[in-house]
This record gives sequence, C-alpha cells and structure tokens, in this order.
Amino acid sequence: MGEQAHHHPQELQLHIAGDQEAKEENSSHPISTITNNQATLAPKPMNFRRWIRVALYSLFVLSGQSVATLLGRLYYNKGGHSKWLATLVQLVGFPILLLLYFIPTPKQPSDPNNPHIQTDAQAPSQSQSPPLKSLALVYLSLGTTVALNCYLYSIGLLYLPVSTYSLICSSQLAFNAFFSFFLNSQKFTPYITNSLFLLTISSTLLVFQSNSDDPKGASGGKYALGFVCTIGASAGYGLLLSLTQLCFRRVIRKETFRAVLDMIVYQSLVSSVIILVGLFVSGEWEHLGREMDGFELGKVRYVMNLVWTAIAWQVFMIGMVGLIFEVSSLFSNSISAVGLPIVPILAVAFFGERMEGVKVIAMILAVWGFISYAYQHYLEDAQPKAQRKIIGGDEVSVRSPLNAPIARVGG
Repeated sequence: MGEQAHHHPQELQLHIAGDQEAKEENSSHPISTITNNQATLAPKPMNFRRWIRVALYSLFVLSGQSVATLLGRLYYNKGGHSKWLATLVQLVGFPILLLLYFIPTPKQPSDPNNPHIQTDAQAPSQSQSPPLKSLALVYLSLGTTVALNCYLYSIGLLYLPVSTYSLICSSQLAFNAFFSFFLNSQKFTPYITNSLFLLTISSTLLVFQSNSDDPKGASGGKYALGFVCTIGASAGYGLLLSLTQLCFRRVIRKETFRAVLDMIVYQSLVSSVIILVGLFVSGEWEHLGREMDGFELGKVRYVMNLVWTAIAWQVFMIGMVGLIFEVSSLFSNSISAVGLPIVPILAVAFFGERMEGVKVIAMILAVWGFISYAYQHYLEDAQPKAQRKIIGGDEVSVRSPLNAPIARVGG
C-alpha cells in the first residue's frame, strides 16, 4: 500500500508560483490549471455526488467483506467440508467485474489532490505499454499468490472461530509495512512502528485464546493449524500488496482505472483456474454431491450459500476498485481494514461467539494499531507540497509507499 513515482506522458511538473499563491489566498475558489509542461493544483472539495459515490463504494467494501466472511463460516458450520470449493467461491465470481469495463471514465482526474490515479485518456500511449510477456508474467505470478493466499484463508476459517480469524487478519497491515521496507523503500516512522508492534501483539495474544467457542469443536491441533494458515495468508497478502506496487511502478508504469481493473480481473482468472484444477486433482469434487445432500439447511440453501458468497466477494471487489479510482488505493485498503473489527461483532450475534478476555484485548490492540497506521498516512497526506521533489519530470512524494492498488480477497 504505497505511494510511488508515476511516469506521465507529458512529464508534468507540479508547482505553485509565488504570484499564483498570492492570488489563491485572496480567492475562495480552488484553482486547477494544467498545461503541457506545468500544472498548478489547489485543493478542491469533493462535490456532493462524489461523496455519495465514495459512501456507496465504502458500503460495498464493508458489507461485501462482512457478509462473505460470515457466509463462509456458515458453510463450514452447517456441513460444508471442501476447502477447495470454499476457496473457489472467493474468486470465481470475477466475470461480474467485466461490467465495469463499460463504465465511461472521466476525461479529467477524479480528484486533483490525488494525481497518482490517472484516467485512461492520460495514460501513456500503446507504444509505451509493457510487453505482453511481462504483463503475462505479472498476472501469472500474482494470480498464483492470490490462489495460495485464498486457500490458506479457507483453512483458517475452517478451524478458527470467525472472530478470532478476522482479528488475526488485521496483521496484514504489519506484514505489508514489513515487506514494503525491503521492496518499496518503506521508512518506519514512530507511528508505523507502533502499529506494527500493536498488531503483532494482538495476533500473538490469540495463540492463548481458548477454542472452546468454536461451534465445530476443532481440536487443539486443528486450531493451531488454522492459526498458522491465517497468519501465513496475512503475510502472503502483505507481500502481495508490496509486489503489486512494485509491478505497477516497474512494469505497468501507469495506474489508470483500466490498468487497476485489468490487474484484478486477470489475477482472479489465473487464481480461479488454479483453484479449479486443485478441486479436481484433490478429488474433493467427487464428494460435493454427498456434501450437498448432508447440508443441514438443505440443498437449495447450500447452493444459495455458495452463490451469495461469490457475489458478496465481487461486491467487495467493485467497492475496492471504485474507491481506488475515486480516492486512492490507500483509502480503499484502509476501509477494508476498518471492516475487520465488524466481523467479530457480527459473529457474536449470528454464531453466539464470546467476545471477552484475551479476544477483547486483542481487538482493542488491533483497532489501536490500525488507527496509528492510518494517522501516519494522514500526516503524510497533509504535508505541504514543498516537501515533494521532482524526479525526471514526475512529482514524487517523500512519504512512505504503503498503498498498492490491489483488493483484498479471502477474509
């Protein structure tokens, strides 16, 4: 999840001239002027319609993530056993995203304060596009990583109470900061260090959490396996974010609505094929008929559970793509992280799980860690443009590169 240099075709340089500055101070209207060689950008408040879109996309993210996670837990609670099928429904609904290709993109940036998100019209020409082989390698490697992460998430959700599972997933922010340090020159500020420490402690405390509130009564060994798999999936997701940021900066070299959507769709296609192969190779597909017959809620609800889980994850993805384009990839991932504490609260209501003792402390530390993490980015976004530097005609913020344009799937 990080800020990175973006190469604009006309090599725009952002500056505020002294005379222009004086004029802006005496004016109540924001000024945004773009020329072939220079651009002057002043803050522009979001209009009412854009606030509505941002609120709607945020609702998609929060509701999609929460509903999908709870339905995944319900699948296991009522007689579902196939880890490969539970993983497949997280990904296989991606054709719904193809509808987004028909949405016209604006000719101007959605947010002058967020110039790192380009429109398709502002993207480099096709002659500057990366080679097809490079793109294929990116989509294949990242899609494989997504498939592995989603499978690990499915194992974690099978053996852990959904509240414990969601709290462990919050450690993805700490892992993202860790991998960004090595891959994207992340600098550990006091707030980021504090966040990493709190999220690490939060996940560690859950090792000592009793699994007695698990409706399936998983053994200690299975609880440990679920814990390890969820931690591994969160670490893999943190790595995925950092690698995605690296690919956008080094290979794709543009961050348009189309480029972000391509990344998500092709990743989902690759990971869906991998999981589908795993479903047949593992032999689990042979037992799906009996699993459907034995599902406690009946065959129809078995199918509907899988269908709505797939739809919920795609609603989540649509919200993520929308927030990436309307605001920033940092904001979209932050909204996703905000949704993590919602799931344990809902688990208390729907599955009768207890929120007390160690789990409550872990939840408080996780929320505290997220607030510390988000506050650091607030400080970075609020820094004056004088602290930005021009490299090769591009404006590069000196802030930490922590927001990568990739949506979370799996928990």
